Amino acid sequence: MIYFQRQLAYSLTLCLFWLITGLQAQQNPKFRVVAFYTAQNDRAHISFVHEANRWFPKMGEQYGFSYDSTSNWDNLNPAFLATYQVVLFLDTRPDEPAQREAFQKYMENGGSWLGFHFAAFALTPSKYPQNWDWYHNEFIGAGSYKSNTWRPTSAILRVEDRKHPTTKRLPATFKAAPNEWYRWTNDLKANPDIDILMSIDSTSFPLGTGPKPHEIWHSGYYPVVWTNKKYKMVYVNMGHNDIDYEGKTNRELSSSFSSEAQNRFLIDALLWLGKGKKR
Repeated sequence: MIYFQRQLAYSLTLCLFWLITGLQAQQNPKFRVVAFYTAQNDRAHISFVHEANRWFPKMGEQYGFSYDSTSNWDNLNPAFLATYQVVLFLDTRPDEPAQREAFQKYMENGGSWLGFHFAAFALTPSKYPQNWDWYHNEFIGAGSYKSNTWRPTSAILRVEDRKHPTTKRLPATFKAAPNEWYRWTNDLKANPDIDILMSIDSTSFPLGTGPKPHEIWHSGYYPVVWTNKKYKMVYVNMGHNDIDYEGKTNRELSSSFSSEAQNRFLIDALLWLGKGKKR
């Protein structure tokens, strides 16, 4: 009886400890993260946004950062951004001149950014034309969207820079979560400011299932995660879930957070971004 009482007391003490630790982490976070999103273009992107807004708060509780999210892009202003150390773009990008100016100044003054998948998309003509040279050509460096694989499938990724703080805990190659993979008009390898962190490994080919032949990649070099050394930023091509379009159920068929190694990278990327200013 005494043994069980001691075990109960120990368990209650442990629970109280973790409760207090969790409350302290929420009240005094190591850094603050805010995610911007639109969640209006493509059900696969909407699915990822909702999934991300469930996953990141859990990681915040575990690793000691706070996480907020907003679909109000007018919050991209100096006063609002001043209270956050890391900005996420879960999809799309700001379109209003004042929003763009505020974000550029935030990054040029040492802010941190993590962008996903459609956040880098630009195609002229489309709803998201390439009409922001600083963002697409200098900051992200990719230029415009050129093509993609279909349908969303997993890929084996090769870690190109294993010395970067975001990749030190990764194996040389790993299996990513299912995704629609993009390629771009600009040659990222030729840009001295770009540090390519991951690319599609050749063992992934053929990548994609079609049905159109150009939606299946058989060879080539495709960067999928990189950083611009002039800024505290990381872009990841992941962020497109598989959806049952054919069956017209719109059921989610995959999760962007189903890869343990990919999740480990995202956590380490956030912890690196939240450590302090680039300049």
